[in-house]
Amino acid sequence: MKILAIETSCDDTCASILSARSPIKPGSIKLLSQIISSQEKLHQQYGGVFPSLAKREHQINIIPVITKALKEASLLKPSKTLKNSFENHNEQEKIKTIQKILERNPELFEKLKTFLKKYHKPKIDKLAITTGPGLEPCLWVGVNLVKALSFYWEIPIVGVNHLEGHLLSAWLKETKFPIFPAIGLIVSGGNTQLILMKDIGKYRLLGETRDDAAGECFDKTARILGLGYPGGKEISKQAEKFKQSIYEIKMPRPMIYEKNFDFSFSGLKTAVLYDFNKRSEDDRKSPKYIAEISKEIQNSIIEVLTSKTSKAVEKYKAKSIILGGGVSANTKLRKEIFNLCKEKNINCYLPDNTHTADNASMIGLTAFISPKSKIYPWQKIKPNSNFKI
Repeated sequence: MKILAIETSCDDTCASILSARSPIKPGSIKLLSQIISSQEKLHQQYGGVFPSLAKREHQINIIPVITKALKEASLLKPSKTLKNSFENHNEQEKIKTIQKILERNPELFEKLKTFLKKYHKPKIDKLAITTGPGLEPCLWVGVNLVKALSFYWEIPIVGVNHLEGHLLSAWLKETKFPIFPAIGLIVSGGNTQLILMKDIGKYRLLGETRDDAAGECFDKTARILGLGYPGGKEISKQAEKFKQSIYEIKMPRPMIYEKNFDFSFSGLKTAVLYDFNKRSEDDRKSPKYIAEISKEIQNSIIEVLTSKTSKAVEKYKAKSIILGGGVSANTKLRKEIFNLCKEKNINCYLPDNTHTADNASMIGLTAFISPKSKIYPWQKIKPNSNFKI
């Protein structure tokens, strides 16, 4: 069985091809291609993702990305026959339906029509698509395209929760499921969640951010300091330059002592702003100041994340910790989660660095292994920007 997976929830246009043999499990799934078209440079000038631009770029990039993914998987074959078949009545009616599906994406319709005219139907058994959560304009681009492909190729669609994809992304390299119960920590630009996993597909949300997510806090504090986007990478780079304390900076650890498993990082962002504003112009531009406050920002966020995770492990007697999401690429966070697992003598599952950011591979994997991933008729699937795990 082969699956074409597509991800357009935010600012990366992604497509992957995965194959699986029966019985379907992590070790039986093979990644045949993974293509990611990043919009990072485009959004740097805004210090964050600009939704209308992200949607436009998805419409421009999605057909080339899918084409490349199919080619790398050796599943795309040119066809002269199809060019002629476009002239018959049945084919013209099918194209009209596709045009209707993509009526809000006329440029994408033209690109898709050219693609369908040029290539044979690939040997794909299913289409997987992120249906949420995410930016709704971006989600619609991927969902509408998959609807059109499903109708034209007569292939079923599997709708996938983006957050569950992050939660399971470690199994793109792992060959065995974790020992349950497990605590999942999802940390990204838009989400910070602690999840009790009783099995694949059996989840209970223990806590989440009440305001800014961890990744969002990294972005906003980086912007205050005059650093680039994405903020997590820039804060981490500066933190590595820290040698010794000169400014005696101490940032709060929001909600770290509260008994619940919720998070709040807006107060940390405000504390950084206050500290920055009280400094002299020379201090604000000092590499030593930037390094010291970056170190303290990173330490604050990671201490809160690991402390809450540790408490969840103790309360629910977890046997594994699973880390996922874009912030899981942070070297210090990975190290602290690994050390926490070692200290508690439990299993640790970290995604490969190539699978920490948004990618379609985790969407395809989830479509294969999660009972929560459902098959939809192309007429009924639609995005849900507030989709809960």
